[in-house]
Amino acid sequence: MIRGTPDGAADEQPLRRCVGDVDDFARRFWGRRVLVHGPGAEGFADLLSLDDVDRLVAEHGLRTPAFRLVRDGSTLPASEYTRSARIGSAPMSGLADPARVFDAVEQGATLVVQGMQRYWPPLLRFCRDLELELGHQCQVNAYVTPPNSQGFSPHSDTHDVFVLQAFGTKTWRIWSEGDTAEGEPDNVELEPGTAVYLPTGTPHAAHTQHTLSGHLTVGIHPTRWRRVLERALAHVLDDPEMDTPLPVGFPHAPGELAARLGEHLEEVGTRLAKVDAHHVAEDLADRFLTDRPALLRGGLTDRMRLSALDDPGRLRRRPGAVCEFRTAADGRLRVLLGDRELRVPEWVEPAMREIAAVPTMTVADLEQHLDRESRLVLLRRLVREGLLEVVDE
Repeated sequence: MIRGTPDGAADEQPLRRCVGDVDDFARRFWGRRVLVHGPGAEGFADLLSLDDVDRLVAEHGLRTPAFRLVRDGSTLPASEYTRSARIGSAPMSGLADPARVFDAVEQGATLVVQGMQRYWPPLLRFCRDLELELGHQCQVNAYVTPPNSQGFSPHSDTHDVFVLQAFGTKTWRIWSEGDTAEGEPDNVELEPGTAVYLPTGTPHAAHTQHTLSGHLTVGIHPTRWRRVLERALAHVLDDPEMDTPLPVGFPHAPGELAARLGEHLEEVGTRLAKVDAHHVAEDLADRFLTDRPALLRGGLTDRMRLSALDDPGRLRRRPGAVCEFRTAADGRLRVLLGDRELRVPEWVEPAMREIAAVPTMTVADLEQHLDRESRLVLLRRLVREGLLEVVDE
C-alpha cells in the first residue's frame, strides 16, 4: 500500500482530487495497487455533507431502491424505515420515513444512498468529469455510519473503487493486493479529505469509533481487454459457417472433432490477424462517447432565449458536455455528444471545430465560416442538443 501526498490547494480536476499525481497513478497504480491519498486541504464536503444527508432524507422524497439501511452486513427490511403516500390518486411506496431512518442510524445501522450520480447535482458533474478523464463508467454511493459501528464484514468488489471521506473519521482494514481476508490487514484512518483507491478484488472492511462517518464510494466499471478482444473476435465469428452444427455422433469420435476444431481455430486465427484494430478501437470509443446521459440543467431556460439570440449573443460550453469528432465514410463530420450523434456537412466542419475549441463565444465569432442565418441555425441546434448554453448578460 502506498500513501500519496496532497497538494494542499483546491483542484477541480476530479481524478487529481482522488489520486494527486495523475500520470503516476496511471502508470503505477491503475488496476494494480492500493493508493491512499491525502487528506487534501479542500476535502470533499462540496460533494456531500452531513447537512446534505439530512436534507436528502427529510426533504427530497428519497425512495427505495435509491437508499437502504444495513447492519452487520445485512440489509434491513424496507418496511422498517419506509412509508407510503399518494400523489393525486396514484399511490407511492418506498418513501423514506425520516424519523425511522434517523432512529435506525442512531441505533447502529449504516445508511446507504445509491446511484447519486443520477440526481445529486455536485456528483452529477463530478462523476461526469471523472468518467471522461478515466474513459470508464462511474457510479457513486454514499455510506453514513454511526459511531462504534460496522456496516459490512470483510469483502471485495468486482470493480475498482475510489473511497472519498467526506465527514467524520473511519478506520479501514485493507488487505494488500494478492492477499485474502485471512492475512493481516493494513489499518488506515480516513479523515475528511482522504481518498483511497482499491483495485478490483481488494478485500476491505471499515468501522467507526467515536464519530459518525460519511464517505462516498465511486465505483469504476472499467472496460477490460477481455471485452476488446471479444469484440474483435465477434467480427471473425460473424460468419454463417460458424453456426453449422457439430457432426452427428461427435461425442463418440473426439479425435475427428479435434481435427475439425483445429481447422476452425487455424481459420479463426488467420481472420483475427486481419481484423482492423483501429476500427474495433474506434467503435469502443464511440460507444462510450455516445452512452453518457445528457446534463441539461438550465436547458428549458436556454430554449426560451433562443428566439432572441443574435450576433451579439454569447454562448459557452455546457459543463460536463461531451464533444468529439469523427469523419464518416461519406465525408460528413460525425459529432459525438455524449448520448447522441450528429452528422453535419463538410462545409460546417470549420465552424464546429472552432465551437469545440473555445470555452465561450459570440454568435458573430463564426462569421468567417457561416453567414448569419446559418450560424444561428447551427448554434440554436447545439443549444437544443445540450452542447452549448446561453450566457445571461
